[in-house]
Amino acid sequence: MNAMNDDVWKKLYEDWERLNNTHLQDLYVNNPNRFDEFSFTKDDLTIDFSKERIDSIAWKNLLDLAVSCNVEAKRNAMFSGKHINNTEDRAVMHIALRAETDDGYMVDGINSFELVDETLQRFLTFADLIRNGEIRNARGEVFTDVVNIGIGGSDLGPVMSIKALKSYSHNGPNLHFLSNIDGNDFQDTFANLNPASTLILIASKTFTTIETMTNARTAKKWLLSELSDDEVGANMVALSTNVTATSVFGIKKNYVFGFWDWVGGRYSMCSAIGLPIALAIGEARFRELLNGFRDMDQHFRSAPLEQNLPILMALVGIWRRNVMKAPTMAIMPYDQRMDRFPAYIQQMDMESNGKSTTVSGEKVKYETAPIIWGEAGTNAQHSFFQLLHQGTDVVPVDFMIAANVTHGLIGHHEKLIANFLAQSEALAFGKTKGIALNEMLDQGFDLEKATNLAPHRSFEGNKPSTSIIYESMTPFVLGRLIALYEHKVFVQGAIWNVNSFDQWGVELGKVAAVDIGKVLEGDASIQNLHVATQNLLKKLNKIRKK
Repeated sequence: MNAMNDDVWKKLYEDWERLNNTHLQDLYVNNPNRFDEFSFTKDDLTIDFSKERIDSIAWKNLLDLAVSCNVEAKRNAMFSGKHINNTEDRAVMHIALRAETDDGYMVDGINSFELVDETLQRFLTFADLIRNGEIRNARGEVFTDVVNIGIGGSDLGPVMSIKALKSYSHNGPNLHFLSNIDGNDFQDTFANLNPASTLILIASKTFTTIETMTNARTAKKWLLSELSDDEVGANMVALSTNVTATSVFGIKKNYVFGFWDWVGGRYSMCSAIGLPIALAIGEARFRELLNGFRDMDQHFRSAPLEQNLPILMALVGIWRRNVMKAPTMAIMPYDQRMDRFPAYIQQMDMESNGKSTTVSGEKVKYETAPIIWGEAGTNAQHSFFQLLHQGTDVVPVDFMIAANVTHGLIGHHEKLIANFLAQSEALAFGKTKGIALNEMLDQGFDLEKATNLAPHRSFEGNKPSTSIIYESMTPFVLGRLIALYEHKVFVQGAIWNVNSFDQWGVELGKVAAVDIGKVLEGDASIQNLHVATQNLLKKLNKIRKK
């Protein structure tokens, strides 16, 4: 990787040569205390790495890797407000969005708390005034519905969080989300809403995002089907820093809530982008969410390397991706209300570390971000778990579950816990042909049939997983979990020496879409496009004319 840590990587590859032919079952036989050695607890949060294909020697070498890559120094640079986003010359300070005044975060010589606290209080007060009906439309009617129009980081975080925290959503307006530029999404979202009693949130830092602004213009036209030009401004809110554009659009100055260029979109949930969350759970609960984020920030900032949960999770991910060569990983929350959590982490991880260029502009010589995917258990067990258990690729899994729930239905959570535990056990230890054969014989199968079926009913096992448990899904716990993954992504980017905070790969397709759009609108010649695109567009236009 580089001259400073080549020796450490060599040791890690040697560790894998030793461990590659060692089954997790044997690792447990050789060390029955693996759980005590490879699980770590902070308050009610426990992360168990004992079912990862790793031993104490490899663990030590991974910690040495973090040291050789200057992870702690790079972490400290972020917390100190240095411009670690070198391609955009920006600080990376989403941590300041959930800070307390004595944290002392500075950005470009300014105490960030003073900047953040004013905006935070403004949008939280606004949210509670909407919730209790004090802020109304121009006709004096309460808002029954709110539609958040955004995409990517302006959509995924609020969508995921509001669903995860449904137990805490009381007395607020009905919340809806529109992200796709596809007109079907617009029609389905607005089908049963009343323009007069619907508040539109337009979430775009620059107020230029094509998908968001296309939907916003259509939404304003929809509002004007019921409201006058003088009334419509009371039904629109902007979550943006472009006050000139928001004013031109017709949004009142005090209905604009901004944030800063040191907050990346996928890290913006604690900023004004979180207004929909505040509308769902209220100011007090939103502040609990922020406290959960801050709790993990402080742990990441100060805990020693060998006990630092985000660093340890990142190192296990490095082991999976670079040493085991696993190209994907799955996140499995055993909580239906957390079913959007994998998609949220997917953007955070893949948009941050899906890079093939180092900070210094060189081509990387190693694998970076894995492909992230997942689904809520137990649904996933009846779709793709077949591949996890018996497929040809090894897919490491992060399992997640709460110890307690609020629904009170007898027997449900016990069965959920049973499946959570059973799946990680089955993936790790499998079932031999001999055991499968004997089970069938005990069930009355004749020997020939049992022998033929045994290969199909056996499981190799030796599939790695991490288990994450916590007391219950509260705003505090959700904030802490998100920050855990945020800082894990940061550490992995530090080890791979990539800039985790730009996203130039998002821009290329956007630029091309603008050029193609001009052709579709008759403002440019089709000859301006690549010949491959010309042919597809000609075919589409031919079909459209029918």
